[in-house]
Amino acid sequence: MKQKILIHSLVFSPDGVSTAYLYNDIAVGFKQANYEVVVLTTTPHYNVIENLREKQPLVKKYFGLYFESNFQDIRVIHVPLKKYKNTLIRICSFIYWHIISFFLGLSLGKINYILSPSPPLSIGLVSILIAKLKGAKFIYNVQEIYPDLLIKKGGLNSALIIKALKWLEKFVYNNSDSVITIDPLFYNQIIDRFKNRNKLKIISNFVDTDLYKPVFDTSKLPDQFLNSSDKVILMYAGNIGFYQDWEPVLYAAQKLCDANIEFWIIGEGVQKDYLISVVQDLNLNNIKIFPYQEREMIPYLNSHADIHFISIRQEMEEEGFPSKVYTIMACAKPMIVLTGQNTPLYNFLNKFDCSLLITKNRNENFVKSIELLAKDKNQQYYLGQNGYKTVQENYTKSKVVGKYINLVAAL
Repeated sequence: MKQKILIHSLVFSPDGVSTAYLYNDIAVGFKQANYEVVVLTTTPHYNVIENLREKQPLVKKYFGLYFESNFQDIRVIHVPLKKYKNTLIRICSFIYWHIISFFLGLSLGKINYILSPSPPLSIGLVSILIAKLKGAKFIYNVQEIYPDLLIKKGGLNSALIIKALKWLEKFVYNNSDSVITIDPLFYNQIIDRFKNRNKLKIISNFVDTDLYKPVFDTSKLPDQFLNSSDKVILMYAGNIGFYQDWEPVLYAAQKLCDANIEFWIIGEGVQKDYLISVVQDLNLNNIKIFPYQEREMIPYLNSHADIHFISIRQEMEEEGFPSKVYTIMACAKPMIVLTGQNTPLYNFLNKFDCSLLITKNRNENFVKSIELLAKDKNQQYYLGQNGYKTVQENYTKSKVVGKYINLVAAL
């Protein structure tokens, strides 16, 4: 009889966001390893992509109490959740998701294992309750460190709430059967919060190298991306939010306004309107801001750009790790990365010589790095090839998903 694993995640297909793509692949990996896989998640709300919803239609159950869909023959249960503008309604929707998820989890018959990624931290509590009542083993995957990220972001300053969240964090860690974190620095940051340190393991994230690879067929690119063939293209594709530090980008664009260089920013997010307005106010014709592009288009865009850039706000850089790093490396492209020296991203990239790392004097050093790398095709190729080889050796989907399967089998 097959063992059943419940993947309990805030996002999953057809939501179009990095954690969803990651767990799509993990779910398929467990299915291919002969596990029965069920996914308990939300309705698409983070990055809704209509063509994905058309390929994976949601079927209403019990007058909309929840929905179901099918992802590569995996049953997916969706509890309604939306990004309401009203804070009170948004909180009520979030609580509703937790409550309904709990009861749906209990209704799934025999469950052997539960796997849940953060955020949110509270998903761990619900998963633990389900696991205890179902006699299942629970694995918690720390993708981002909460409440640390909320505190450093500046949006959380209530001593009472911080104390409650820190208690919840330790409760989740110490009542899980195993905890996965994605980076040695993350490991060092949270290890002292465990009573049993043996529970904490490191398993990195990964990239689908069947999709993300060097491709040079520009015929598939929309026309809007083919009007700058004579320019050196610096590209950022992803969330346009508060996690990114846009000041060095805007500074560099002003300094390089007469250079044969163009900045492409592709995506959506809460800072997009702000960024557009600043670009217009400063008349920065060398910055082009494009809408979100389908995932299947990103390998072509990654390969078409000359250089990629990642700029992370200093107060938030210790608690996150942008997954786009792997996809850029898989496409054999160089990066210029602005991040502190004692951060997961620096710690990762510094080992592989696939990027230029900027840790101080961000504005000026970003400009100098762009000028240096833009005119050196050999260095671009060298950095890109180092990244590509690193991904192929260590961070492919099959290799990393295999570590998840081995961990579950060992519990």
